[in-house]
Amino acid sequence: MGSEAQKLDVPVKGKRAQSYYEVSGLAPVEEEQASDPAKSKLASKANKAKIRYANTYRLDPYNRVQDYLVRNKAQAVLMSKLQQDEYDGASSLTLCASISEEILKAVKELNFDRYKYVVSVLIVEKANQAMEVASRWVWDVQRDTWVSVEYETNTFFALALVVACYYE
Repeated sequence: MGSEAQKLDVPVKGKRAQSYYEVSGLAPVEEEQASDPAKSKLASKANKAKIRYANTYRLDPYNRVQDYLVRNKAQAVLMSKLQQDEYDGASSLTLCASISEEILKAVKELNFDRYKYVVSVLIVEKANQAMEVASRWVWDVQRDTWVSVEYETNTFFALALVVACYYE
């Protein structure tokens, strides 16, 4: 390190160590730089450098998705939103969107580690017909999972699908 660099005393676990501005990539702001607005703007950007963390190379989450907790949350949301409703084709689109947002919020509150979620809700009128729902995903069998929840009334059938994909 050059003799021009200013030394800083940094405590490290009970010991004191010396470090230099050049080590952390920051240059000290001198009095003459502070008088020039263009130079002071560059110096302030250098002082606000974005912190970068090293990769952990951890492939497994600390807190895995537990299917039964997700299923219970999704079932509770479906029951609370749809108990008193009759089927209405015009309002079912907004109802599906609001239910899926509530399920997503409830699942995120469970704080599973490093997962991204996809929530899909379907509301179909009962009219003596059969229904078949299919989904395809690029899947990691060890870490990714899904949960489906059904709710049925006299006039309609509701299906919620929650997919949890591990995000490395």
